[in-house]
Amino acid sequence: MTESGPGAIPTPAALRRPKPVADAAPAASDPSRFGRVDADGTVVLFAPEGEVVVGQWVAGPPAEGLAFFGRKYDDLVVELDLTSARLADGRASAEQAAVAIAHVREAVAAHAYVGDTAALLSKIDAIESGIAAAKAAHQAARAAQKAESNALRQHLAVEAESLAESTAWKTTSERFASMIEEWKALPRMDRTSEQEIWKRISTARATFDKRRRAHFAEVEVQRKDATGRKRELIATAEALSTSTDWVNTSRKLRDLMQDWKNAPRTSKRDEDKLWKRFKAAQDSFYAARISAESAAEEELRVNVPAKEALVAEAEAIAITGDLKAAKQSLRSVQDRWEKVGDLPKADRDRLEGRLKRIEDGIRQAEAQAWKRSNPEARARAESTANAFADGLAKLEAQLAAAKAAGKDAEAAKLEASVASTKALLDAAASAAREFKG
Repeated sequence: MTESGPGAIPTPAALRRPKPVADAAPAASDPSRFGRVDADGTVVLFAPEGEVVVGQWVAGPPAEGLAFFGRKYDDLVVELDLTSARLADGRASAEQAAVAIAHVREAVAAHAYVGDTAALLSKIDAIESGIAAAKAAHQAARAAQKAESNALRQHLAVEAESLAESTAWKTTSERFASMIEEWKALPRMDRTSEQEIWKRISTARATFDKRRRAHFAEVEVQRKDATGRKRELIATAEALSTSTDWVNTSRKLRDLMQDWKNAPRTSKRDEDKLWKRFKAAQDSFYAARISAESAAEEELRVNVPAKEALVAEAEAIAITGDLKAAKQSLRSVQDRWEKVGDLPKADRDRLEGRLKRIEDGIRQAEAQAWKRSNPEARARAESTANAFADGLAKLEAQLAAAKAAGKDAEAAKLEASVASTKALLDAAASAAREFKG
């Protein structure tokens, strides 16, 4: 026996009502308003087009048959309400809702229920309107999404083209890599437009990569040249490292250091290794030089006591007396000083400085003696003193006259001139006295 269609008779399995959907809250309808069960078990639906036989009930009292077909109507209502709700909150797409509506329309066409057909059709029409709106909204959203995706892809293309000539090799390479990931994450658009935009990005990236490869190829050539040049400098430094010509070799190593600084740099790893070799050669020479100088300094230390004694002898020479005798004594000290030999650096400046102070003292004493005995300088000094004396006498006479005439302002100026001239006269007289001994 079948469940639906005119003359259908339900089976016991069909009497079990389907489990209600968890999120639906159906309200039971009153099937007696929309159909009846005749005495022979014929189930009749009051459809808009008239009475329609929907089945044959033989499983019990007529009231139960009417309730059974009423529940089938309620199930259709639940399905429509659930579809409407899911379409409204986005849990169902327009396509999924259309499938559910098609199922209900088949049930309505088969008249496999007892209930308000007009209400079912009204719900179907309302949901179909919602489906149309949902499709339109979906299409608008798709169009907006494509437009946004197009704008974002265009932005990536513009950025990629702006980076094609970049020389920030590392950061730009990383940016191109991240662009690809951003491109993949964007919503799809039409294939033709995508390919056109992607071609722009790909071309820009290829241009950058070609320039980057050319740059690093050139860098590699430069590094090889730099490595070769620095190895030449290392070979020269290593050859000089055993030299004992301390002065000339030191100068040559300083020149090599300048050449090293002027040479182009190679890779950091090679640069460090090469520098260690170059510095080791220098250090070897300078360590040997320091050792040799230390040994030489130690040999000179025996001269310190003799020169200490000579300095003490020079410091005992009397400069204020007979300058000729003082110079002879100093010359004797100087002759013996040269014969003793050199001094260690630690004592050289100290002892030579003490001797020089004696030499300077004698020279200054000679200069002063000459100055006192120079007749031309003496005459000039006396003439200058006399000129100031004459000038002072004239100013004092003018001052006396101004005071007598009551010219206070003029007297004040003359007093200042008198004071200034007296100071100059004192200085000139003092200089002249030096020539008199």
